[in-house]
Amino acid sequence: MTDSTPAPAAPAYDGPRRILSGIQASGALHLGNYLGALKRFTQLQDQGAPCFLFVADMHAITVWQDPALLTAQTREIAAAYLASGLDPARSVIFPQSAVRAHADLAWIFNCVARLGWLDRMTQFKEKSGKHKERSSVGLYTYPVLQAADILLYKATEVPTGEDQKQHLELTRDIAQKFNNDFGVPGFFPLPEPLTQGPAPRVMSLRDGAAKMSKSDPSDASRINLTDDADTIMAKVRKAKTDPGNLPETVEELNDRPEAKNLVTIYAALADISREQVLAQFGGQGFGAFKPALAELAVESMAPVTAEMRRLMADTAEIDRVLKDGAERAAAVADPVVEEVKKIVGFWQA
Repeated sequence: MTDSTPAPAAPAYDGPRRILSGIQASGALHLGNYLGALKRFTQLQDQGAPCFLFVADMHAITVWQDPALLTAQTREIAAAYLASGLDPARSVIFPQSAVRAHADLAWIFNCVARLGWLDRMTQFKEKSGKHKERSSVGLYTYPVLQAADILLYKATEVPTGEDQKQHLELTRDIAQKFNNDFGVPGFFPLPEPLTQGPAPRVMSLRDGAAKMSKSDPSDASRINLTDDADTIMAKVRKAKTDPGNLPETVEELNDRPEAKNLVTIYAALADISREQVLAQFGGQGFGAFKPALAELAVESMAPVTAEMRRLMADTAEIDRVLKDGAERAAAVADPVVEEVKKIVGFWQA
């Protein structure tokens, strides 16, 4: 081999396909969570993808959570998973904290990740604001825990929004550095993002430039999964719009964020394209479009809301699903973290 001969490529990961994602156990879920995550998870499951879906209670406590509410919030996320169509016989649904390997691998990855990598994470800057010194260390390092969540199951694909793509890049960096540092090429996969979905980014009903969020102080900014029909109708009716009629083409929506958001929501709920929505409503005013959107939202969300309420009224079923899911998740995760400990050189009896 001459100096100009390129080095052979490191072996690629050749393990099974796995999908992993999670939702934080903090605050009520809303339409954006349903269209951007829950509906997408169900579609992947129904396509036969092996899905590991957890309730991120360890991530939740990076900011203060009332202990009396955290368990209830964990059950509510699990109820939303089930009500959205996820089948615990086909998908593994579990609480993050119930699988101790998440914490074990996160510590090892804390020693692999570099400080400069975390300094570049924009989400920490946004969440900590002007009070960085008052933020928890957990909030700063939670992208490393997120990497452990993913790589613990050797996930090959991660459904993710645009705001989380930077964290997935960090996960790939950590995986590559671990593989290189310890001479185990191909041990961890370099997971790929799955950004396509019914509506990857649903915006606030009060501000088309801001993402729909459970932390928004205005309840009118979002449709909660537990809202009744009258509440949904009222929120859609009062949603912010501009004075013009709906345009004829999708391109014309680009400078009209509120109109674009409502058209996107309609398309995602109806499982059609935005072009098809505009073919039906283009040129009409919001006085015609909003009632149609409200009716569709109520029709689409009513079964989810009813099933969530049924599950939350008697949480025994939820608890059985979470317990079983934790055991199945640990059966995959524990051997991985034990192998990592051997690779790192930890003493083992």
